Amino acid sequence: MAVKERTLEDFLEIFISFACGTLLGDAFIHVLPEALAKLGEQTFLLTAISFVFFFALEKFFYWRHCHDEHCQTHPFTYLNLIGDTIHNFIDGTIIAAVYLVSFSLGVSTTLAVVFHEIPQEVGDFSVLVFGGMKKKTAIKLNFFSALAAILGALFVYLFSQKVTSLTPYFLPFAAANFIYLAGTDIIPELHEKGKHSFKNSVLQFLTLSMGIVLMWLFKIYLA
Repeated sequence: MAVKERTLEDFLEIFISFACGTLLGDAFIHVLPEALAKLGEQTFLLTAISFVFFFALEKFFYWRHCHDEHCQTHPFTYLNLIGDTIHNFIDGTIIAAVYLVSFSLGVSTTLAVVFHEIPQEVGDFSVLVFGGMKKKTAIKLNFFSALAAILGALFVYLFSQKVTSLTPYFLPFAAANFIYLAGTDIIPELHEKGKHSFKNSVLQFLTLSMGIVLMWLFKIYLA
């Protein structure tokens, strides 16, 4: 069992670093250039404001993105579930709004979100089980939390005519979200995991770079 858990942890570590690259690549290669073209220099101010928003959200609502067993020390099991639901809803609104701007931009953003969500949902499941829930209950709650992304997308779709003029403003919001997740959540975790292993550090560097390269290739072939 310990060997299987170690293998899963190694896989998630590689996947997380790859997800980090896709988040950063999508933010800097796809989203921000598109926002700059539509909003001009105010893109940078809006991105900074959105970044501070996510900082405040995490500080005051105990929003925590977990990826591995270390998150089991988090005592706020239900707050984690609430935070994850809010996070999924925002993901849904971002994806839907970005599709309204550009199909290719929507594809790259969807991939970036999916690559990040897989290890995050594994971590969230661990938190719920650690909080005393049965595994079946944890799976159900995680599933219903994930449905919030669909609700977010439906919200944007249903009010698309009213929010069409606002969709460009979702772009710096999305970029700030991705940069915040990568910079404050994932990269510190990767540093912690890789500090005792040169091999792990190299793998992290390579897979993170691969994520960025993948977003660059999508920029070339889907634009």
